[in-house]
Amino acid sequence: MKTMLLCMLLGTCLAAARGETIVLQRLQGEVSVRHGVMEEWRDARAGDVLKPDDTIKTGKHGMAVIVARDDEPGGSSAKRIALPAEVMVDMSDIRTLSPEELMLKLTMEKVRASSYQWKSDELHIPNATVVHGADRSGGAALRQDNAQTGIFEWNGARVLFDNGFYSTCALKSQDLFRRFPELKTAFENRWLAAQALEKASLRGEALEEYGAILASGNLTASQETLVRGSMQRLRQ
Repeated sequence: MKTMLLCMLLGTCLAAARGETIVLQRLQGEVSVRHGVMEEWRDARAGDVLKPDDTIKTGKHGMAVIVARDDEPGGSSAKRIALPAEVMVDMSDIRTLSPEELMLKLTMEKVRASSYQWKSDELHIPNATVVHGADRSGGAALRQDNAQTGIFEWNGARVLFDNGFYSTCALKSQDLFRRFPELKTAFENRWLAAQALEKASLRGEALEEYGAILASGNLTASQETLVRGSMQRLRQ
């Protein structure tokens, strides 16, 4: 059963961004592109065609505009996405997942999170978050900028949310919470993750996330009212 689930997930991942072309329309300041799981970042140029396994990153004073065009017959018109400074976005996230695909990926993310926690507890790995933060590097050595990488990726998740990619934003949020647990300490981050689940039409998962926020404590009166109001709305 587990093998079948993993195979389904692999097939889903390989299907990312089918029939879609993403072009870097314009840029300003420091903008870099990373191809696949390579650690090397290269200067981006206007007109670059980005592939599903590419990642784009903007620097402190950088900005960029990418255009995603659906090449499938009858596809929707091109979508223009502005990337502000200090964001990192995977091109495979510039798409909308089907409910079935999203549920499958969320399930696998939960499995990964619980599996990693178990390994950390068993092996007593110090600073496990930093170790796991290098996943895409294919076992590369630890880097000093891992905390900053987490912030850049989270800013990228906000870009996904702001542009209506709620399903991939929800997945990215859970992935980042696993790799960078410190991100979960901010109410705004947990709220974004819960909102993404709700807007992706996953009522049960959104309720669970709102409940976890409420159970975490340390909320202001207005924050608690906001969370309880959202939970009440979803239960109606």
